Order: sequence, then structure tokens, then C-alpha cells
Amino acid sequence: MKAARLTSPKHFEILETETPTAQDGQCLIKLERVSVCGSDIRHGFQVNPEEMYPMDFGTPCHELAGVVVESRTDAFQEGQRAIVIPQRGTGGLVEYIVSDPSRMILLPDQGPLDEWVMCQPSGTVLFSCQQMPNLLGKNVLVMGQGSIGLSFTMITSRIGARNVIAVDLLDYRLEKSKEFGATHTVNPDKEDLEEAVNEITGGVGPDVVVEAAGYPDTFNMCLKLVRQFGTAIIFGVQTDDFIPLEHNWLMEKQPRIIPTTGARSGNPIAHIQEIVALRERGWCDPAKLITHRVGFSEVQKAYDMYDQRQDNVIKVVMNINE
Repeated sequence: MKAARLTSPKHFEILETETPTAQDGQCLIKLERVSVCGSDIRHGFQVNPEEMYPMDFGTPCHELAGVVVESRTDAFQEGQRAIVIPQRGTGGLVEYIVSDPSRMILLPDQGPLDEWVMCQPSGTVLFSCQQMPNLLGKNVLVMGQGSIGLSFTMITSRIGARNVIAVDLLDYRLEKSKEFGATHTVNPDKEDLEEAVNEITGGVGPDVVVEAAGYPDTFNMCLKLVRQFGTAIIFGVQTDDFIPLEHNWLMEKQPRIIPTTGARSGNPIAHIQEIVALRERGWCDPAKLITHRVGFSEVQKAYDMYDQRQDNVIKVVMNINE
């Protein structure tokens, strides 16, 4: 089967490797659509120690959907479509993948798979939103408007937030956030963020702030902006390094800090199943995150585009068959 492999820093090659074999209790899935995630860029595509190359076939990629072509379990039937959560050390830049049913989310028969695969990132955000307090009539600020931040904007606006303030340094992302329910947008490069937020919230600050940008500075800015005794949801910052903490802001605001990551929720498929059901009945549409579609042969282009933020990219979906 065809598979992409990082053979050196930021350099993919498409190679031939053995097709995996499903064991008892597993399914063999023919992948059809896969998508690039920001964490794929930060934790895989960007430069790693020399001894890590070549990296494992198919990595880094964890947003994938396909069709079951062989089932050795009663949980799935051949021909059914599913999102697959790959095991550590495996990835979706391959034609075929094996999986346990516990890491598969059944998809409806109708609708393009490139649209359904967007339920994977939005599902992880749904889990984080489920940890929030009641948002009815409240002020929410979302720091960062990439695909994760936009998903936070989409969901919090639909569960009753009075104001959803989208913050990003890229104007095209802020424009996109309006489609997802942002009531206000702020570019800190062009206006004072604290002043803008105070004006929107009547000087009290947001009830909930979300760190979806992934940087230590934005983590601390959330502590500064949140209202006293408010809630800070930490999603974007995922690092093995220590993060300096602005102790004075922490003590002044005394927020409830909730670190969230769907992959470590104890049930990594439940929240994705829920967002699939919500999309099926029209409550939300994560498919609007897609800005670019390319073939598998253009895997290098897809990752370069995301890494360098080219052409107003939000989400790139690859067709494994092309």
C-alpha cells in the first residue's frame, strides 16, 4: 500500500509498505479522507532530533475517515464508514489502517467523508465545552481562531453565550469566526486587547476564557482577561516544557482553571460520536472549517501550507485516492 513518511525534517516521501492485517476483534479500514491538525505540525512535522528520522509510516496524522473493508468483530460491518482514532505510533497518511472498534466512530451513510472527518477536531472541543459552567447569557472569549478556536466559537455561541469574543493575529481567521458565531473580533496587533475586552464586557471581563492558540503568552493573557472567579479553559498549550505563570494575575483573578484534552478524557470516541449526532440533525456544521482539498500525492503541499499559514488556510483535507 502507499504511505507517506517523514524521512527528514519537514520532508515527506510517498513509499510502498505492507498492508496491515486485521486480527480477531479488529477492522481493516480503507482510508478515504484525512486532515492536517495543528498538533501534527507542532509535534511531528516541525524539526525533530535527527535520530527520530525516518519517522513511522503514516505519521503525523490523526484525523481520518474511511470505509471498513474487512471486519473481524460484530461491532462493525464491511461497507460501513467510520472516523478512526489511530493508536500511538500509527497515523493516517496510509491507504489502509487496522483498528479496534473502541477507537472507531460510526458515520452516517450520506454526505461526503471529507465533511464528516471534521467532527474529529470539533468533537474534542465539545468535550472541553462540556466542562464549562452554564454559558446562558454569559461572556466568552476564545484566544486563537484556528480550527480548534473556531470550533469553540461555534459551540459556545450555540449553547447560549451572550457574547463570543474571537481573538487572533490573523484577520482572515477573525473574518471566518463571524461565520461560526463570533459577536466580536479583536486583533491584538491592531488594538489594545484588554481595553477592547473591557468595553465589550462592561469592565468585568469574560466569564469564561479559552486558550486555543497554544502559546505560553496566551495562557497567561487568559489569566489576565478573565473576570474575577471566572473560568479558564486550557486546551491549546500542550508541551513537555515548564510554562512561566503570571502569579499576580492568578492571585488577583482567582479563576477556576480547567485543563482539557479529549484524547485523555477516558473515552476518546464519546464526544466525537456526540458531535456526529449533532451535525446529523443540523445543530452545527464543522465542515465549514475546510478551506482546501488536495490529493494524497500533494501531502507535502498540504503540510507546508498549514505550517506556513499559506492562502488563508484553516483546514486541509486530503483525498487518499488521488
